[in-house]
Amino acid sequence: MAELTALESLIEMGFPSGRAEKALALTGNQGIEAAMDWLMEHEDDPDVDEPLDTSLGHILGREPTFSEPGGPEGAGSAAGEGKPILSEEERQEQTKRMLELVAQKQREREEREEREALERERQRRRQGQELSAARQRLQEDEMRRAAEERRREKAEELAARQRVREKIERDKAERAKKYGGSVASRPSPPAPEPGPVPSSPSQEPPTKREYDQCRIQVRLPDGTSLTQTFRAREQLAAVRLYVELHRGEEPGGGHDPVQLLSGFPRRAFSEADMERPLQELGLVPSAVLIVAKKCPS
Repeated sequence: MAELTALESLIEMGFPSGRAEKALALTGNQGIEAAMDWLMEHEDDPDVDEPLDTSLGHILGREPTFSEPGGPEGAGSAAGEGKPILSEEERQEQTKRMLELVAQKQREREEREEREALERERQRRRQGQELSAARQRLQEDEMRRAAEERRREKAEELAARQRVREKIERDKAERAKKYGGSVASRPSPPAPEPGPVPSSPSQEPPTKREYDQCRIQVRLPDGTSLTQTFRAREQLAAVRLYVELHRGEEPGGGHDPVQLLSGFPRRAFSEADMERPLQELGLVPSAVLIVAKKCPS
């Protein structure tokens, strides 16, 4: 039996015929080991089974055909001439060596793929760590910006409160200055509640003080009001007289007699009260009175 060719040896090892021929052709027919290396490296190529379009004849390990140079019609050497004949045992030994070579190449390939997989895993972990660190830096930046925004808002709020307090103080000072200017002739300090509208007797300061003047606001039935300052010891009749002189003409002719009422607490002043001083009636330092029409008796 003739010795197996390289192509036959590859096919005997289990490689497809087309792949074996392609491997031998592309490695320049340098032997089974070179062809096996090519087959291992290109096992997963999508075009590994595509046929090679070339006429390589004896380079691929086939016997020359009759149409090829060097065939029976050419140089004239017979197929298999000069090749030693192997016994079945020698052929099996050769196949065994080839299979061992294939197994070795397979192990080498698996070890290489394992190293590549480990390297890819290390690369993946390194990229994951870098991504995690970048995400953490981004979160820290966001937290820092949020803290700065809160501090800025708090500072603005404190500044706004300070401006409000300053405005309140200015308004108080302006009201005190305005009220104090109208009663500058008095020796005593101004009333505790300054402003254009005097406070009622219930809003007097808790500390009892002596006042020599009294500011009275009188509300008329038509919605208008009169304001005048009287001496604290003047009688209530002086207020009524002032109202009768300044309330204006009413439709229908003359004036009706007026009756004075206190706003709070509600109280109607009698004729006897007209002879009493304003200080005694609790109308000092300021009070609001209401004019009601007095029905004729």
